[in-house]
Amino acid sequence: MKLDTFKIIVTGAAQGMGAHFARRLAEAGAQVAAGDVNEAGLAELVESARGLPGRIHARKLDVADEAEVGAFVDWAHGAMGGLNGLVNNAGILRDGLLVKRDRTTGAITTMTRAQWDAVIGVNLTGATMMVRDVAAKMAATESRGVTVNLSSIARHGNRGQSNYVAAKAALAANTVTWMRELAQFGIRVGAVAPGMIETPMTQGMNQKARDALVANIPCARIGLPEDIWLAVKFVLECDYFDGRTIDVDGGLAM
Repeated sequence: MKLDTFKIIVTGAAQGMGAHFARRLAEAGAQVAAGDVNEAGLAELVESARGLPGRIHARKLDVADEAEVGAFVDWAHGAMGGLNGLVNNAGILRDGLLVKRDRTTGAITTMTRAQWDAVIGVNLTGATMMVRDVAAKMAATESRGVTVNLSSIARHGNRGQSNYVAAKAALAANTVTWMRELAQFGIRVGAVAPGMIETPMTQGMNQKARDALVANIPCARIGLPEDIWLAVKFVLECDYFDGRTIDVDGGLAM
């Protein structure tokens, strides 16, 4: 599919990779429905896209709220006059070891249920509801289309990220599941798994941990949102790509 034919939703679009994807799509002439809980960031995104060949529509979206997901998909379809794409990008971190001994007191602490539920709610349940409702809308309107799920190389296992790993591994696995289920409607499903990318999320990392990770990247640098956009663009445009996950990680192995 050509980028200028897309009427596409991008979640987590107020900053970082999501904002980059939305602008790149608008630059190519696509219509984009941008969703995020950060309404100020969405307003900045819309302003930054003025004058581009495409258009960015924006509305608050909490993907962890099932009712908001359904309402957003209906709104996006109406605002753009159709719907044929989804970049399933929204995600959060609530890192912590499953079990840890406090170095000072020796006390044993654990990952909280709240940490687990928050990440699973956004990164997995919310992402799944987005695919479900977007695919249902495409099927009902007989629109061929494509979904791109943002997984992560952390899906192979990463210390301190039980919640995030579970969500991102499930997204990669369900990319295959959803390919098999949605092919009958002419809907392709692919995934892109970033490594360490320069975003507000990674900028908040402990500097020592960040430096140690970068030192282990064979490409010798942290990735940029543009690096991931190139993979997302490939999945969107290549009509023979389906059910697979592309790792874009500079060679980093966790």
